[in-house]
Amino acid sequence: MTEILVSAARETDVRGHEKSAGHVIVDTLQAHGIRRAYVVPGESFLDVLDGLHDSPIETVACRHEGGAAYMAEADGKMNQLPGIAMVTRGPGAANAHVGLHTAWQDSTPMVLFVGLIPFAHRDREAFQEFDIKAWFGTGAKRVMVLDHAERASEIVAEAMFAAQSGRPGPVVVGLPEDVIQEKIRPDLHPPIPVAAGGMTTADAEALGAALAASSKPLFVTGGNDWTQEGADRLTSWLEKHSLPAAAEWRTEGTVPFDSPSYVGPIGYGRPRPTYDLLEETDLLIFIGTVPGDVITDGFLCRQDWNKKNFLVTIDPSLRGRSGSVSWQIVAKPDVFVRDLVKMDLEVKDEWKAWTTRMRAEQRAFAELPSAEPGPGSARMDTLMANLVPALPSNAMVTFGAGEHTNWAHRYFPTRRYASMISARNGSMGYSIPSAIAASLAHPGRLIVTIAGDGEFLMNGQELATAAQYGATPLVIVMDNQEYGTIRTHQELQYPHRVSGTQLKNPDFALMARAFGGFGVRVEHDSDVPGAVEAALTAIEDDGVFALIHLIVEQRVKAY
Repeated sequence: MTEILVSAARETDVRGHEKSAGHVIVDTLQAHGIRRAYVVPGESFLDVLDGLHDSPIETVACRHEGGAAYMAEADGKMNQLPGIAMVTRGPGAANAHVGLHTAWQDSTPMVLFVGLIPFAHRDREAFQEFDIKAWFGTGAKRVMVLDHAERASEIVAEAMFAAQSGRPGPVVVGLPEDVIQEKIRPDLHPPIPVAAGGMTTADAEALGAALAASSKPLFVTGGNDWTQEGADRLTSWLEKHSLPAAAEWRTEGTVPFDSPSYVGPIGYGRPRPTYDLLEETDLLIFIGTVPGDVITDGFLCRQDWNKKNFLVTIDPSLRGRSGSVSWQIVAKPDVFVRDLVKMDLEVKDEWKAWTTRMRAEQRAFAELPSAEPGPGSARMDTLMANLVPALPSNAMVTFGAGEHTNWAHRYFPTRRYASMISARNGSMGYSIPSAIAASLAHPGRLIVTIAGDGEFLMNGQELATAAQYGATPLVIVMDNQEYGTIRTHQELQYPHRVSGTQLKNPDFALMARAFGGFGVRVEHDSDVPGAVEAALTAIEDDGVFALIHLIVEQRVKAY
């Protein structure tokens, strides 16, 4: 009888220390260093939401799953840890897919948690049921489903590891509603170390020999897998050796905008065809990325198999690569740079001339236009000329997709790693969510986002999220009453046949004020300087987000 009572007491003691699997998931995220989760709530993962209630992890309730996924993706770009999004089954998961595709093509570490129908209801066409592995299996690094509650912490640790290891990317974790409510022991799985690779002796010898034989080498930085320390060390080494570095499209800032080694972005929006620079260099060294579609102008330039290309990436599969591979160094950027700076090379006069020439071209390209307003309609040139001199040195820019992004590429002074956050898969609707994520991650830092009128309304409602959580970005909406990029292609391929690209817009400034921020509508160029000053003052003095609705002319009038 005594043994029975002791056994019962022991069982009660164990159960008294149990937690639900949903709470253990939250504890594991916290133990991994996660500070913020972007969610659209659903009844399918209420237990996880309950676990977040007492957690130091900030729960950011978003207005659309696409917005939540974009915020998590942007968070993963800015930080060393994956961004976290949580959505519900069926429709919620479908809406979040856009952020997942961005994370996949942009190599961004991200974990998307999706609430699912109860385990017992599976394969019965239950309400909002879908096949999570079939939906996400080709667009995520891994898709896992928590079918056994006791593996909750292990699954989270595996997801975090998978998102960061090798070429970073998105991971999807399915959470059946009934499984996450089960009680389990709260033992937490420790973080799994991520291998970073590094240069071997053979790698160093091959790269050193290639540089020694080169008269026009070019480094290209890219990806989201850097730290500020690594970026600083690379910049110092390049400057010491009078070597040039370009930036992969929409990743400017790894080598600072005003560094004597920085020669500009490679991709859409350059003042000359992309292939000019790539074809002229006799040695191309990519760090953290590979020569893909955008950089090679649709897999057309740098395709000569006799060209020397060194690719530094932790991805042994070289997914997305185009052109020749002379040598691959399997390493993350930081560890490659750690080894690279040990290489002390003789500086060639040809390197100095080559870098000086390209640097001069970049400086001319980025020179601001006149800040004096002109007659007529508002102009983006005038806005940038008035905004850029007022920016603090650590200002950051975000944007989605469209011709309006060209002004940021050309003029915005990116001086730190991750000071430009964008969607390299060309996804529209990214500007506002990414600006909110950046503002929350860097309170007190000026975050500028540039949106087109078509893109803005895809996730503009997330300004409500900005107001709720105290995000204070400066939002610039360039309104030309059309889907401008598509209109440009339309005019080239089907001239004088405008179809499906024209827009009629509301007053976005009034919309911003309705959401609780500052908004100003600018129709005339003469009003641009005052609008910029008023918007920056509202952010600094009133602590609110600010929006400038810039009405610009269409470059080609609609027929």
